[in-house]
Amino acid sequence: MPAQVAGVDTLFLHERQDRYAVVVVRNGDRVLHGELELVERSAGPRPGRFIVKEDGRTIPRQPDEFVTLARSADAIRISEQTSHAGRRRIREMLGGYQLSATAVRTCRYCASADRYAPITAETAITSGDDLICRSCAIDDLTRELGYHGGLTDAARERLTELMIEVGDLDRITDLLQGSMDPELTRVDVISATTDAIDPVAVEELELEGAVKSIMASRFDELLPVQSLAVRNGLLEGDDQLVVSATATGKTLIGELAGIDRARTGTGTLLFLVPLVALANQTYRDFQRDYGDLVDVTLRVGASRIRDDGGSFDPSADVIVGTYEGIDHALRTGRDLGAIGTVVIDEVHTLATEERGHRLDGLIARLHDYCAQAGDNTQWIYLSATVGNPEWLAERLGARLIQFEDRPVPIERHVAFADGLDKPPVIDRLVKREFDRTSSKGFRGQSIVFTNSRRRCHELARRIEYDAAAYHAGLDGRERQRIEERFGEGELAAVVTTAALGAGVDFPASQVIFDSLAMGIEWLSVHEFEQMLGRAGRPDYHDRGTVYLLVEPEGKYHAGMERTEDEVAFALLTGDTEDVHTVYDETAAIEELLANVVVSGPRAKAVSDRMIGELPVQYALGKLIEYEFIDGLAPTPLGRAVTEHFLSPTTAFFMLEGIRRGEDPYAIVAGVELLDDEP
Repeated sequence: MPAQVAGVDTLFLHERQDRYAVVVVRNGDRVLHGELELVERSAGPRPGRFIVKEDGRTIPRQPDEFVTLARSADAIRISEQTSHAGRRRIREMLGGYQLSATAVRTCRYCASADRYAPITAETAITSGDDLICRSCAIDDLTRELGYHGGLTDAARERLTELMIEVGDLDRITDLLQGSMDPELTRVDVISATTDAIDPVAVEELELEGAVKSIMASRFDELLPVQSLAVRNGLLEGDDQLVVSATATGKTLIGELAGIDRARTGTGTLLFLVPLVALANQTYRDFQRDYGDLVDVTLRVGASRIRDDGGSFDPSADVIVGTYEGIDHALRTGRDLGAIGTVVIDEVHTLATEERGHRLDGLIARLHDYCAQAGDNTQWIYLSATVGNPEWLAERLGARLIQFEDRPVPIERHVAFADGLDKPPVIDRLVKREFDRTSSKGFRGQSIVFTNSRRRCHELARRIEYDAAAYHAGLDGRERQRIEERFGEGELAAVVTTAALGAGVDFPASQVIFDSLAMGIEWLSVHEFEQMLGRAGRPDYHDRGTVYLLVEPEGKYHAGMERTEDEVAFALLTGDTEDVHTVYDETAAIEELLANVVVSGPRAKAVSDRMIGELPVQYALGKLIEYEFIDGLAPTPLGRAVTEHFLSPTTAFFMLEGIRRGEDPYAIVAGVELLDDEP
C-alpha cells in the first residue's frame, strides 16, 4: 500500500455502472480515489481491475492493494445510492476477507465526483429527487443567483441561511421566481406589546363634563401610551414629547389635552401635521368626533401667488393645519387668537432636508407668538420613531413619554422580483390578504408603496380586486372618496407614493413595498419604519404583515451607490436615525428672514431657541446684501419673499423675469422648473 494512504480512516465505495468508485479518507481529506472492478471466482466476487487516479493520470494497481487498503481502514462505507445488488456483491467480496461494510446516505453530487460526503436527515439538502450536502447546495444556489443578476452579500447570506434551515434548495430558488411561500419570505416578527402598564380608566380623568362624556362613550380605559401621558402631567398642562409606534393611540393624547383646554376657555387647540391629505382627514375626524362641542377650522398650505386660506377661521376652538399653512399665517401677520394647546404631529420631520428647517422655524416662531400672548400654551409633540428621544425632548423643553412596543405583532417578509415581475406578485399578495378575515371581523387590506404617481396607477390597474391609486396629484374630493371607500372595506388596496408614508391613517393589515425609494432617493430607516408601521391596527387586525419586494441589483438612477437588495437588509437591521435639523446657506437665510418678518427685534432670540444651529451672522449679512432687510425690519422685497416661501435663487429669478417684461405664466413655469432641479 502506498505510504501516503497509511492509516486510513474511511474507505468509501460507490457504484458507477459496472464498477465502483473507491475513495480513501484520512483526517477528513481525500488521499486517494480510483475505480474497482469485481470478478467472479469460484469462492464468489473478488477484486479485479483496480486503478488509482492521480494528477489526471490513471495508474493501474494490483487487486491485492485494494484488499490491503480495506484491511487498514477503520470503517468501510457503501453509498446508499448503490443498488441493492451492487451492495450485496461488495459485502460478499469483503466477507471473503472477514471484512464488513455499512451503507450510508451520501451526497450524490459528491459521490459522482469521487468525494465522500456523508449526510444525515438534519444536514441533507433536497434538490429535486436527490439529497445533497450543504456545500454542493450552496454551490448550486450561487450558480442560480448568478442567473438572476447576482445579489449582495447580505441577500446571499439570508438565502443560504434559509436553505440550510428548511433543507430544500428548490424552495429557495423558487423565491427568485416570485414564490410567496410565507415560511421562507418571513425575515422576523416584531412582537406585540408585552409591557404591563396599568390603564387609566376614563371615569378617573379630570375632564370638562361634555368632553368626558364623549370619551366615556368611546372607551372604558386608555391605551398604555395614553395612560403614561396622563400619569405624567398631560392634564396638568405639562409639555410632552410622545414617542410611540404607529397605531398606539398618540393622536388621542393631543385631543385629550387640547379639546379639554378649548372647552374650559384656556385657548385654541392648534393641531399641526405635515401633509394636506393628513390635515384634511384629521379635520374630518375632529368634525365627526367633537363637532358638537367645538368649532373646527382648517388651514393648509397657501399658494406662492396669493393666500388661498380665506375660509380659515382664526377664532375657531380647533385649528387643524399643515406646517406651511400655519407658518404662512404667521408670516402674513394673521391673528391666531389665544392658543391653549399646540400639537405637532410627526415632529421627526425636523430631520428631513426639505421640511426640517421650516418646521424648526415654525416651532420657534409659534413659541414667540404664544409668549407675546401670555404663554399659557401647552406643547405636545408626537412621533412614531426618533433615534435620540432624550436629546430631542430636552431641546424642545418637553417631558419624554416613550412607549416602544406595538399593539399587534408585525411579520416582515422579503421576496425577490424584478420590476416586471412585481405587479403580479403584488396582485397575489393583495388578493390573499383581502380573502382573510380577522377575529375582529375585518377583511385584510393593503397599502402598496411605490416611488412615482405613474407607477401608482399602473399597479392599481394590475390588481384584480378593487384598488385605487392615491397620491397628491388627485383632487381633494377624489382622495376623500378613496379614504372613505377604504375605511368602509370596499377597497382591497390603495397604491400610494412613499411621500405619503407618514400621511393618511388607512386601517391596513398589510404594507407592500414595490419600491424602497422615495422619488429617486432610497428610504431612510426612519421613513421605512414610519411606512411599515401602517400595517396592523389593534381594533381591526390580529397582526400586521409587511412585504419588501426587492429587485436584485436594482437602482433607479446610475448615481445610486447601493442596490435595492442591499438597501432592503440595511433597512431591516438599521437603527432609526437621530433627529437633528441641519441648515445650509439657503435654509438659514429663509428662516432668519421669516424670524425678522414675524418677530422683528426679537428675531435673534427666536433664532436662538431653534433646534438646529442657525448661522445667524452669516445669514444676517446675506439678508442685508440681498436688500431683504433694513436693520431688523423687512424690506417690501424681503416681506414678499418670506410670505411666499421663496428661496433667494427663486426670488431673483422672478425679479429678473419681471424686469425683462416676461409673461407671468412663463415666469411661474420657470420657477417650477427651478424647484425640480436637484
